[in-house]
Amino acid sequence: MVAKLLILLFYFSILFFIGYWSSKKIKDIKDYYVGGKKLGFWVVAFSVRATGESAWLLLGLTGLGAVAGISGLWVVAGEVLGVSISWLVMAKRFKRFSDQFESITIPDYLVSRFRSSTHHLRIVASFILSVFVVIFVSAQIDATGSAFEVFMGWNYYTGALVGFGIVLAYIIFGGFVAVAWSDLFQGMLMLLGLVFLPVIGFLSLKEGVPFWQELQNIEPDFLNIWGPGGLNLLNITTILGYAFIGLGFLGSPQVYVRFMSIKNEAEITKGTWVAILFTLITDTAAVFVGILARYFFTESGMDVVAVLGNNGQNSIILLVEHLLPFLFTGIYIAVVLAAIMSTVDSLLVVASSAVVRDVYQQILHPETSLKKLNKMSRQVTFLMALVALALAMTVAMTTPERTIFWFVIFGWSGIAASFCPSIILSLFWKGFTELGAIASMIVGFLSIPFFKFVMPSLDDVGIYFDRMAELGPSFVMGLLTGYLVSKWKPDRELEKFFESVRSK
Repeated sequence: MVAKLLILLFYFSILFFIGYWSSKKIKDIKDYYVGGKKLGFWVVAFSVRATGESAWLLLGLTGLGAVAGISGLWVVAGEVLGVSISWLVMAKRFKRFSDQFESITIPDYLVSRFRSSTHHLRIVASFILSVFVVIFVSAQIDATGSAFEVFMGWNYYTGALVGFGIVLAYIIFGGFVAVAWSDLFQGMLMLLGLVFLPVIGFLSLKEGVPFWQELQNIEPDFLNIWGPGGLNLLNITTILGYAFIGLGFLGSPQVYVRFMSIKNEAEITKGTWVAILFTLITDTAAVFVGILARYFFTESGMDVVAVLGNNGQNSIILLVEHLLPFLFTGIYIAVVLAAIMSTVDSLLVVASSAVVRDVYQQILHPETSLKKLNKMSRQVTFLMALVALALAMTVAMTTPERTIFWFVIFGWSGIAASFCPSIILSLFWKGFTELGAIASMIVGFLSIPFFKFVMPSLDDVGIYFDRMAELGPSFVMGLLTGYLVSKWKPDRELEKFFESVRSK
């Protein structure tokens, strides 16, 4: 226990140093929210990926590998495709547009893109962002408590509070700069930790029955890429649900604010393959961590949940304790916390910007001094974190059967379905209007609970919507709504403005 604590103290001391060092670089609100728009490609690439993965990667995707087997690789395919499109097709254009508009938040960008003369778009975007960020952060806090509970034997609530306090401290003082540089450090931990564990696992395979044969003995369909029963409609919808997770990389604010922060488009070119390879390597490794956990800890007919936890989410923890010396347990606690905190910090800064920059400064009090805005940014970050903590504690007490994978995905899906369709259309379609963007965000926002709770309860078709999950259908609804509303009431002047911006 002492060794674990010493490793964690060393890890946390690095984070606090990053926060202290970063605080010296915060001179105005632009520095606090986008690092002064002068970050390099290594920092941004790792920050984008660390932010996009979260506890879902270390605890959720590893668990999915344990439960679903090889078919879990469809998640990897969806994520790699989403990240590739984002960096190769969208990032440079978004950077160019947001720089021309001098945007430092996503609502900033949208308001400038549509030359909005009202506050409607900014209010809708800020409200939706705040709601789903709180849900997303609460899922990460929940994962923190679970990680400390299993790894350290602590009380769940104690672990959640400790992790919450640490990440909050360095965010409040260091803002976006602290977030980005800590993400670089934590992203490296995630990469090394996930690659190392499967390698050790394959080197530790039992002699006798070949690895793949043993897995088939445990579960005959475990190695079927289409899932149990092979290629059928139910499995196709499940695969679509896995792959649709990658849609969230096509415009989610916590990801795209990083493209605002990078120095120039040349840095995006350099960071593209860093981001794509990071995604491919870490996600594939996570699935195989779960597969190895199934190999080492289960037998034919055994209840997976009883051994590996809800949705297999204890897989990485059990595998570390089984394969590695005691000292490594503390290191892997840091790796899991790195995945969690790299997302919590990013989300809180984005949510804080929506309240302070987009509502308080731009709508209520444009004359507010930079000194007051900097102070407010820290206060709002703290208050939103407290709301997320309260939600996490409430869910933990009322829903013990929850799984980290789907808890996180709900928050991720909400942000993605609300913003990604509008970001895509705003970058590539001159006919997209402000009214279309507002309608798209509202429909995407409302579609998430509809496809999560209403459609799965229907007879006959409900099971297919349950397997597909809420992001894909909600994304399509948001995209279609934005298109139809814009066609219904076109804005020719806005089309000319878009052409002028694109030609620069």
